Amino acid sequence: MLATSISLAVLAFALAWPVPVVLSHAKWPSRAPATALLLWQSIALAGGLSMIGSLLCFGLIPFGDDLVSATAALVRSFIERPLVSSVEVIHLVSLCGGVLLGIHLVLNLILTVAQTQRQRQRHRQLVQLLSSPLPNQPHTRLLDHAVPVAYCLPGTYHSVTVFSAGLVQLLDTDELQAVIEHEKAHLTQRHYIVLMAFDAWRSSLPWFPTATRAQRQVGTLVEMLADDYARRLVDDRTLATAIALVAVGGEESARGSVDIDSLRLLENRDSAGPSDAQLEARVARLLDGHPPLSVAARLVVAVVGLAFLAVPTVLLLLPGVTSLA
Repeated sequence: MLATSISLAVLAFALAWPVPVVLSHAKWPSRAPATALLLWQSIALAGGLSMIGSLLCFGLIPFGDDLVSATAALVRSFIERPLVSSVEVIHLVSLCGGVLLGIHLVLNLILTVAQTQRQRQRHRQLVQLLSSPLPNQPHTRLLDHAVPVAYCLPGTYHSVTVFSAGLVQLLDTDELQAVIEHEKAHLTQRHYIVLMAFDAWRSSLPWFPTATRAQRQVGTLVEMLADDYARRLVDDRTLATAIALVAVGGEESARGSVDIDSLRLLENRDSAGPSDAQLEARVARLLDGHPPLSVAARLVVAVVGLAFLAVPTVLLLLPGVTSLA
């Protein structure tokens, strides 16, 4: 159990710092956003499982040689009393820490889901009051506002896509179609579920830099996935132009201020932050013309992601299953 606890702690450290840092600086995710998104999810799940598992294994050392038998012995000790006399404070602290961390993560996820649902419901009510249906576009609402805006609101029975009058006036037919397809992808591919999970992770561990880094990277990958969906119907330059126009559309003479070829997207904005970097990355990948990642490379990444999940699962469960067998 001690060896298992140490191994899980080492894996948790690797997935909490060096692995996310290396991945966030890699260039290949823009060429395979779906694969990269799966890898980020594997890192998050495996990292959380390793952290909790390491604490639990160390705390259960006095009760047995594997997680399954030690957990059963702990339950019997509570029923029969007294607890094992050899249990030291450090083991109890580790055990309580693992249990509390697991409960904290689960409760925070539930709270995030509940809060998001309430906010969406209120938002939908406001949209219904302040907008009108867009002709020939079911479940689409038009806001009478000059600032170009486009976003989707997931719902229980049907989702709603919201556009502003400023967006419709700013974009031509092909560019508007690109934006519509982009927002449709967010809904059909359920991107909001992935984003909600990473929002919950970040809010659970606000002091954890990797959680914030992962949330930003996943947000960018989700936007790239939606861009790829739109690229099926419009060419890359049209989509890139639409993205840049929406980014600077609140300014006067927006179409004349966008220099797509030189990617001067950030220069047209008052400030440069994470959202600006995301927009620049999206436009750059559309104009650079880099081919998608090869099937072999994507397969290697998928295997690595599965390995991240398999290692803590095997370390935690295999000894106990083997002993039972």
